[in-house]
Amino acid sequence: MSFKKILIIIPTYNEKDNIAPLLKKINDSGLKADILVIDGGSLDGTAQTVEELQKKYLNLALIKRNSKVGLGSAYKRGFSRALGSNIDLVVQMDADLSHSPSDILPMLKYIPEYDLVVGSRYAPGGGVANWPLFRFSLSRMANLFSKILLRIPISDLTSGFKIIKREILEAIEFNTIKSKGYAFQMEVTLRAYDKGFSIKEYPIIFKGREKEKSKFSSSIILEALIRVILFSIKLRRFR
Repeated sequence: MSFKKILIIIPTYNEKDNIAPLLKKINDSGLKADILVIDGGSLDGTAQTVEELQKKYLNLALIKRNSKVGLGSAYKRGFSRALGSNIDLVVQMDADLSHSPSDILPMLKYIPEYDLVVGSRYAPGGGVANWPLFRFSLSRMANLFSKILLRIPISDLTSGFKIIKREILEAIEFNTIKSKGYAFQMEVTLRAYDKGFSIKEYPIIFKGREKEKSKFSSSIILEALIRVILFSIKLRRFR
């Protein structure tokens, strides 16, 4: 790769059992990248686990926050840090082993032809494992609704697995994004699209959470749906 530096941003909240296996998989994948874990005040010792792993992984950094203030807030903190250094690409991924680190290198092959590569559950060849039918149906319908209403050719707008060029972060004014959960992921993609950046969907198999209970809630989906309607009105997508 011709890029000077890649930063993988991983927000965490109570991921003690998952973070060590994830970091091992990333570092065993052959990818040369820095890793930034942003912990939202975990109560299970996640931050302490990461601090111990910093002795093993010299490419690992940690930001400890006092409380869980939302996924969007964590990513904005990570984006700001990336822009404050010589980072060329940012990788977003979940901490719960839902996203496979083995997909990162294949996704990188689409850079620099594309500016944003989305790990997509709903692109041809993608899919979901370990999800109940209700949750899969709700997510699929929400993404289809968003795609149609926003008139954007992206099938998985709420994906949390992305590779983003620095130029996108410099252009989209991400600090003004007020969305917190899935809506934050959607708004980053939407802003990149509206700025004219090229987007590629790469099919992935989303594995769901391998350990502990899901952090999914109906309020997160509701926020995303409300935001879609607001985006449509603000951007005059109904024209």
